[in-house]
Amino acid sequence: MTFCHGLKLKASDGKKYETDCANTEGIFRIIQSIPSPKAEPFKRWLAKVGYERVKEIEDPELATKRTRTLYKLKGYSDDWIEKRMRGIAIREELTDEWKKRGAKEQREYEILTAEISKATFNMTSSEYKKFKNLKRENLRDHMDDLELILTMLGEATTTKITKDRNSEGFIPLKKDARDGGDVAGRTKKDIESQIGKSVSSRDNFLRLDFDKKLIEENKKIKI
Repeated sequence: MTFCHGLKLKASDGKKYETDCANTEGIFRIIQSIPSPKAEPFKRWLAKVGYERVKEIEDPELATKRTRTLYKLKGYSDDWIEKRMRGIAIREELTDEWKKRGAKEQREYEILTAEISKATFNMTSSEYKKFKNLKRENLRDHMDDLELILTMLGEATTTKITKDRNSEGFIPLKKDARDGGDVAGRTKKDIESQIGKSVSSRDNFLRLDFDKKLIEENKKIKI
């Protein structure tokens, strides 16, 4: 199939053999093409997900509700979810502003975001993920309250600066991002001087969730 590619992957014998591989979209297309009745549950699931996305396009509020539900099912607190949802709204406002002012999506967005993060936390987003020992996970889903608030402050300030300066083009937007991040960075230093420790934490939700389960198991053992 045109969407499958041969990649050399290591087998159980330690040698590498060319193996047919596909990305997520390709896997879904393969499932849809399988005539076996055993594939029917997957096809029904794909149809259901597709229907839900169409409904969300018609009514974006449904997407917000779905996101809240997913976070709740993962075990996040209501207070954290509120901050995360507000952060998503602030992020969308910022990227909309970038798009209107000439930033190219994806690559340039990543560079601009890295500028804000570097000025705020003294780490780019990718460096912060390594700091928290994350791989494919979303960094913001593994931030605590203060980290989320500082991220929002940096991005909201950047949006305000960009609008006030009426910036156009990647280079001016990059300076706006750095200046917006600096505001959050100074706030971070003020907080750290008061609490006597770094705001940036190596904790992530995966670790915290593991700790919660460990505590619960210990309680059961004691009982």
